[in-house]
Amino acid sequence: MLELNEYQKKAHETASYPCGLIAGDNINTPVNYLYPALGLAGEAGEVAGKYAKALRDCSGEISEERKGAIVKELGDVMWFVAELATCLGVDLDLVAEMNLQKLASRKERGVIGGDGDDR
Repeated sequence: MLELNEYQKKAHETASYPCGLIAGDNINTPVNYLYPALGLAGEAGEVAGKYAKALRDCSGEISEERKGAIVKELGDVMWFVAELATCLGVDLDLVAEMNLQKLASRKERGVIGGDGDDR
């Protein structure tokens, strides 16, 4: 099984940024984090779009073909998340661990639902 940090390193090897800049070269260069941030938004939109079309065309049913297409888009989302973590100089393992701790704390305190980042 591929570990998150290993995925992050291998994903970064495939990075090709505008103007030849690559995440990690200089995280203070806006193009380094702007490209993966915009790419993440675009790919997340593609995932949402596939579900929207399933709702519109198939009463929300996810066929095997559509499932495969969604999985491919999720992979693209994951690539951009990995690149943003690389831009920040953090490992995906840390991102995942911090997220699980946050969610466990919210569940324990009974605030898993609702609004606000710091609830």
